[in-house]
Amino acid sequence: MKTPLIPDAIMAQLIANGAAEEERDPVPPLKLFNPVGPGRWLITEILGDADTLFGLCDLDQGFPELRYVSLDEIEAIALPHGFRIERDRFFVGRVPLSMWAELARRLGSIVAAEGMVRLMSHHAKDGPS
Repeated sequence: MKTPLIPDAIMAQLIANGAAEEERDPVPPLKLFNPVGPGRWLITEILGDADTLFGLCDLDQGFPELRYVSLDEIEAIALPHGFRIERDRFFVGRVPLSMWAELARRLGSIVAAEGMVRLMSHHAKDGPS
């Protein structure tokens, strides 16, 4: 499945995660975001219909949630000034989706969780003091 939002390598990972038969808790390989307003999605998988994504969704209302979303609908979102939903090319998932969800719920947003994950990763690299 070809989509301008998702490069082939990331799509392959999403397909593999979606096809896994055992219960898993993958690290999200994909972050989508609205460059001019609310909306962030940390995606871990795509189902066999090539449209249904699963991940942590945050519309900046203080209640990030794990849910399914439509890739077609996300790609169809028309934003002001010709902007579209974008992929964060610099995103590194670092931790499993369950940890993202726990942090985002506790802190109120994916943005706040990103700061915490970066801080945890920085401390892990430095080792104990």
